Amino acid sequence: MNTKKLVATIIATALTPLIGLAGGATAPDVPIWGALDSIINWLFGILIVVAIIFFIIAAFQFVTGGGDPEKVDSARKMVLYGIIGLIVAIFARGLIPFVCNVFGVGCAV
Repeated sequence: MNTKKLVATIIATALTPLIGLAGGATAPDVPIWGALDSIINWLFGILIVVAIIFFIIAAFQFVTGGGDPEKVDSARKMVLYGIIGLIVAIFARGLIPFVCNVFGVGCAV
């Protein structure tokens, strides 16, 4: 499958629920939202722990690097990856309420 067909399929799949909701239909209250919220809560905790570990390792590399440019660069990259991990965790935590709000589904999260 070429790239254009893949992109068109993804867009069509993503827009299908919006087309149904545009006609005035309401989305059913699906219990999967609770399960997804539980999974995202676990992932949120794991990502926070991993980001903290990255910060600790990066701090250790900064201290023990002795001015070596490679070690300092590696430590900076680890700090950057830790920050990216925190941002992903925060966005993931807000994903389910956002999706529920967009689709008008009554989620109990």
